[in-house]
Parts: sequence; C-alpha cells; structure tokens
Amino acid sequence: MTATALTAGPDTPPRSAPLGRLLGAELRWVLRRPRTLVMLAVFALVPVLISIGVAVADEGPGDGPGLIGAVAGNGLVLPIAAMTLALALLLPLAVSMAAADAIAGEAAHGTLRGLLIAPVGRLRLVGMKAFGVLVVATLATLALAVVGVIAGLIVVGGAEGQLVTLSGTAVGLGDALGRVALVAVWTIGQLAAVGAVALAISSVTEHPLVVLASVLGGLIVFGVLGAIPTLEWLQPYLLTSGWTAGADALRDPLPLGGMAESTLRALCYLAIGIGFTTYRMLRRDA
Repeated sequence: MTATALTAGPDTPPRSAPLGRLLGAELRWVLRRPRTLVMLAVFALVPVLISIGVAVADEGPGDGPGLIGAVAGNGLVLPIAAMTLALALLLPLAVSMAAADAIAGEAAHGTLRGLLIAPVGRLRLVGMKAFGVLVVATLATLALAVVGVIAGLIVVGGAEGQLVTLSGTAVGLGDALGRVALVAVWTIGQLAAVGAVALAISSVTEHPLVVLASVLGGLIVFGVLGAIPTLEWLQPYLLTSGWTAGADALRDPLPLGGMAESTLRALCYLAIGIGFTTYRMLRRDA
C-alpha cells in the first residue's frame, strides 16, 4: 500500500479531473452523436446545391435574387452567401439542438444527476457544455465556408480566383479568402450568443423540444419586431439585428461598422446567457 493511500482518509475529497480531459470527453460525446454528423453533412451540402443551382440556371452576374444572383460567375461569393443565408435559421437550429442536448437532454435521460455529483465542479460543467455547443457552431460554419470556397471555385468559377465585389471592384484570392474567414469568425460569434441563450433555457427545463421552440420562436419574433418601422427604436436590442452584416464583406472598401455593432450585441447576449446558466447550475439540486 502506497504512502498516499495510507495518508488518504475516508473523508478525503476526490481529485477533480483535468480540464483537458473533460473537454476531450465532451468533444467525443458531441461528435459521436449521429444527429451531429448528419447535420454537418447537410451544412456541407448547402453550398454544393447552391452552386449547382446557379450553374444550371446559367445566369449572368447580378441576375437573380440578392446574394444568390451575385454568386453567378463569381464563385468566391458562394461561401459568404451560404453563411449569411444559413444564419437566418439553419445555423441557429443546429446550435439550439446542441444546447438542448447539453443540459435538458442530459436531464431527460437521467445522466445530468451523475454529472452534478461527480467531482467536476459546477463552473467547469458549464464550461464543458458551452465548449460542446461552440464546437458545433464552429464545425457547422466551417462546413459552409470551406465547402463553399471549393464548390465556388470548381462549380461556379470566377475571374481567375478573384472576387468581384458588389461595388464593382475585384480583389485577389488572398483578400477574398480573408473576407470569407472574417465572415466565418463573425458568424461563429453570433451563434455563440444563440447557444448561450439556448443553454440558459436548457438549464430550466428537462424537455429539449422546449429549448428548440423557445429559441427559434424567439428569433422569429425578433425578426418580425425588427421589420416593423414603428419599432425601430427596439432594433439595437434585438439579437437578429445586423445578421445581414456578413454581406458587407462583399463591398469595397470593407465596412466593418455593421459587424462590430452586431458583435457587441452578441457579447451582451452571451454574457447574460452564460451568467444565467451558471446561476442555475450552481443552485440546481443533484
């Protein structure tokens, strides 16, 4: 019997697992779920379908509705258009599903109790769950961005790897990829705010569908309120305000005001959501 075992009494608290091991376990749990893999495959398919549709339609540049029309003959627009369009509903749906499974799903299956009594710590538990939701948001966004760039260059094509902006100017491949990366990071930030709100709702219910309905219903209500002219004063407080700012990356010179404002708004929602989730988990009975 070792000296450590001899000195350790029956009341010695169990040692907490390393944070890296906890995050790795959460990552494996998230990536092993079939719904996560199917969802990522669907997001990878979105830009491919858009590129095929644009190529089959064979429209000239600028034809067609909005961003989709700008994709024609200008393949590097595709990833930005795909992320901007998916941010309206598909990406928040994916993040809400991940957050619903993270806490409400665990409670529904009876596994949350084991996590609460484990020597992990409530704060670290919240960090684990937030990390899992952020991983889903990042992978879904990267699926749209990476596959969008590849499909845009191969299927749609363009002016020798250049991006023709909505302002009529052309930027090189490096600058274009930098703009795609900027929109991807900005999109992940918006999804982190959605995920924080979803985690907060997930911490007060044991029904994952309640989380999905609440988050998606709230986003729809925000969109309706933002479209009413008499409620223009309310727009700075709505999370969905500025979600079209990703399209600003297609302008030259690049305006950053819309992205910066929406990022600050997302940080406020993120702080409120994570703060409430932490409060609920610290007070939750095992």
